[in-house]
Amino acid sequence: MDRTVSTQDSFLDMTKRYSQDAIAHAYNSIDPIFLNTPQFELEALNQVLGTRILLKIETLNPIRSFKGRGTDYFVQQQLHQSPFVCASAGNFGQGMAYACRKYNLPLTVFAAETANPLKLERIQQFGAEVRLVGLDFDAAKSAAKAYAQSQNYTYVEDGHEPDIAIGAGTIALELSHSPDPIDILLIPIGNGALINGIGSWYKAKHPATQVIGVVATGAPAMELSWRNHRLMTTETVQTIADGIAVRIPVPEALDVMKDTVDDIVQVSDQAILESMKLLHRLAGIIVEPAGAIGVAAAMVDPERFSQHRLATPLCGSNLTEEQINQWL
Repeated sequence: MDRTVSTQDSFLDMTKRYSQDAIAHAYNSIDPIFLNTPQFELEALNQVLGTRILLKIETLNPIRSFKGRGTDYFVQQQLHQSPFVCASAGNFGQGMAYACRKYNLPLTVFAAETANPLKLERIQQFGAEVRLVGLDFDAAKSAAKAYAQSQNYTYVEDGHEPDIAIGAGTIALELSHSPDPIDILLIPIGNGALINGIGSWYKAKHPATQVIGVVATGAPAMELSWRNHRLMTTETVQTIADGIAVRIPVPEALDVMKDTVDDIVQVSDQAILESMKLLHRLAGIIVEPAGAIGVAAAMVDPERFSQHRLATPLCGSNLTEEQINQWL
């Protein structure tokens, strides 16, 4: 059998595994290069959106995404479990590769044949082996699981491992230092680690803050599963937001989301593109589709959010030159 690091029981033990103490411990352990990222309001953006929104910039690090928080913490806790195998749309693989290189550990990353070539190139630059299988992320994930089982390697699944979510939860610890209270968090949902880590911190420390997940209309499986209280899959995904293009949800992540998420909304690719252009024009930053989707959610429903102070992480900026030219 493939070795896995955590179990469903550990995921369901919320008070132990997703506590403020666990997230604080991660904050004191994670490579500082991923921590204390800029967070600020942009007056020009607030005026366009008709609300106040705190932007958390998670793109200014060697992998250009928030994934380094969770992967660095996870690998630290599981050094004895190597060799590692994972599947990734690109950013999680970069985070794992960066951490594994740091600790001189072998890693094989499975990705779809259609994956972002820039992200794949950087995974290889960090020293990991890349294998391309299937036409989407979930097909690559199935191949990665089978390979880990055949080799008796440790399969690492984003969304399944508590330590990855706890590492991501350090974003919430930093957001909570904002001098003004946050009414609503708009959090992208891929495999669920980001929203579970952030939601766990806020539900414990600031329970009045609403945690709202955001998915792409063309990849609604996580929203459908959470809303209907059962695992629901889709045959395909159709979205430019490759980082959150989930067709088959992680059951353990959904279990935790029962306690960390207040609502989930869907946003179209058109709105995502408009928010990317808005951030580029007003903030001068490049954000990939999955990273801009929180701003898109605020943009498309001003009536719901106009009277609240919002916050969202801009959680990735890995765009190819072709994508930049096409989208921005």
